[in-house]
Amino acid sequence: MRSVAARRLALRTIVLPLGIVVCCLTGCHRAQLSRPLVAIIIPSEDNPFFKAEADAAAARAVALGYRVRVDSHNDDAYQQDNLVDAAIASDAAAIVIDNAGSDASIAAVRRATKAGIPCFLIDRPIDANGIARAQIIANNLQGAHIVAAEFARLLGSTGNYAELLGIESDNNAQIRTKGFHDVLDRIPGLKLVSAQSANWSQSEAFEKTEIILQANPNLNGIIAGNDTMALGAAAAVKGAHRAGIIIVGFDGSPDAIAAIKRGEMQATALQPAVMIAQMAVDELDRFRKTGATGEPERQIIPCDLITKENADQFGNFERLKK
Repeated sequence: MRSVAARRLALRTIVLPLGIVVCCLTGCHRAQLSRPLVAIIIPSEDNPFFKAEADAAAARAVALGYRVRVDSHNDDAYQQDNLVDAAIASDAAAIVIDNAGSDASIAAVRRATKAGIPCFLIDRPIDANGIARAQIIANNLQGAHIVAAEFARLLGSTGNYAELLGIESDNNAQIRTKGFHDVLDRIPGLKLVSAQSANWSQSEAFEKTEIILQANPNLNGIIAGNDTMALGAAAAVKGAHRAGIIIVGFDGSPDAIAAIKRGEMQATALQPAVMIAQMAVDELDRFRKTGATGEPERQIIPCDLITKENADQFGNFERLKK
């Protein structure tokens, strides 16, 4: 049996390292909290596109010495207002936001700006200039044009086709469908037999496509406003054993690229979410250090056409580096 002195020595040997650990953890926590906060607000973390942009923005911000908080507004302007107010209350250094509506988001962006918190918009613009420090968006119109042109080429400029639209109040959904029809409406041999909103949802697109297929036994193609809906359409076409239907999407998701390689989809347009998110963080960092981004407020980034021939050049919403 050990003496009292020996037991006390053993206890001190244990307690001292634990105290050091506690101090280290507390110090790390304080160091983390001393870093400026970047609030990242996106529509949804369940959607792979929005998650990719949030992950890219967060990774770049952490690498530049910031701490980050990621929240989702679920395309609800009221919820977005609350998240922006929370960022203001937290004295965020900046906000990176994929907003909940081109009109509905103006007041929130203005409120943050007046509070001294610069806002950097990605993916979706607002209908106002001079409030946000940057609005960095993909060229949805150009992307829709190149996808529609490839769709028409694959159809041989003739046949019946259906369109799956995103959330109809979403500015990007409106621009993409306009871009599709800029091209397709000029081709007399193509006939639009059905246009249904599937609200960017794969499950809803699957259900809508099943109905479209039943009503249109001679359907030749489906053009979708995003890859999620295109994948839902592809699953419905496969389940119905309807071979030969051309399916194209928009976004450049990894799942869509895999479907293109398998021949279940034929094309999509890369909306470069990763590059845009990284640009926003680089510009906010430059703005905080120099007082300027060095770029115009509105920055339009071109989209790339992805087909089976070049699919290996693309990955998670980005062009892979050689």
